[in-house]
Amino acid sequence: MKTQTTFMQRKEDVTREWHLVDVKDKVLGRIATEIAVMLIGKNKPTYTPHTDAGDFVVVINAREVAVTRGKELKKIYYRHTGFPGGLKQRTFEEMIQKNPEEVIRLAVKNMLPKNRLQGERMARLKIYEGAEHKHASQLGGK
Repeated sequence: MKTQTTFMQRKEDVTREWHLVDVKDKVLGRIATEIAVMLIGKNKPTYTPHTDAGDFVVVINAREVAVTRGKELKKIYYRHTGFPGGLKQRTFEEMIQKNPEEVIRLAVKNMLPKNRLQGERMARLKIYEGAEHKHASQLGGK
């Protein structure tokens, strides 16, 4: 009788790939979950929870990401300066105008598990406002 063994991937055996994601006219939340899955490595058959086996993800056209049900004006991003009365807020529309990369970055970061690997995973995320990016050589000319 054969016994089944559980596969555990080692840090040395991780091979990272590069993925190009065009978010033009895609819904923010749905595309953020797909990006998070690629950063974690859950799309690979060798996924092991305690090993960071995720891939690099290059996101282009961040300015043209879509939201549903009129959230351009309803969705609000909050931050605090650290001083009394320092709660600042911006709508989705203002964030897209001032810093479209931050919209994608915040959505993906909130989709990732809050653990020690989150920073390493976020470092593999490259976001660009337009279609031009500097990672063509890693992507094989895409």
